Amino acid sequence: MLKVLYEDDEILVVIKPAGVESQAAKRFAPDMVSEVKKHLVINKSCTPGKEPYVGVIHRLDKPVSGVMVYAKTKRAAAALSEQVQSHNMKKIYTAVVHGRPLDAVDNYVDYMVKTPDGNYSQVVDKGINGAKKAELSYEVLKTIDGKIAGMPETDLSLVRISLKTGRHHQIRVQMAHHGTPLYGDMKYGVPVGTTKLDKKENADQGTMKAAGNRNMPGIRTAGNMGSGRESIALCASSLTFFHPVTKKEMTFEIEPVGGAFQLFQV
Repeated sequence: MLKVLYEDDEILVVIKPAGVESQAAKRFAPDMVSEVKKHLVINKSCTPGKEPYVGVIHRLDKPVSGVMVYAKTKRAAAALSEQVQSHNMKKIYTAVVHGRPLDAVDNYVDYMVKTPDGNYSQVVDKGINGAKKAELSYEVLKTIDGKIAGMPETDLSLVRISLKTGRHHQIRVQMAHHGTPLYGDMKYGVPVGTTKLDKKENADQGTMKAAGNRNMPGIRTAGNMGSGRESIALCASSLTFFHPVTKKEMTFEIEPVGGAFQLFQV
């Protein structure tokens, strides 16, 4: 069932679960737009006999959970999209990363490019053709001994991340590039199925273990190109924007739960 944080005649703010596409999905696979439309029909929030309008304002990667806002009218979609373009929509993420960042608080500025197929991004030199600036800031909230998760060779850190730009897979790529890949990120960092916590979570999911894979963060190899099920410890935990009609500033926050986040819960 759709988890609704707020709804009025113009917008709908919901929680996207990990494993669900933000927009269209493969046939018979769940996606947020379909769930939102279903919600609008059931709650009679649209014109009878007509397909509900749902404006997609922003996206989250499939393995990522978090707060999302959808527009119920075209004017709301236009106003919210303008906020995204002008960087007035603020997103804060909470993540669990391998290791401990060098500084408790820092700002990363890198340059990134996407591969021709558009499914992989990497940090490159500024002068590379097609490179785009990628900037984020982070704050380390807590660091624990990895032994708790069956990883004695590394610490685990809970970090709060604020995006300044919105590049493809930006958080995943930049954190891995700087030596602290996201927990469970098979594409850019350490594969799932390599810790006690992962093995417990994935026992019934058929996740294949990438045995002995300890590649350097950010290096794409056959063992970490994203095959299998991804369970990434990344949550869009806070979203701030101005209401498209009233212009009132609105902030919605959630606490990440489950998975690696449970290691940091008191």
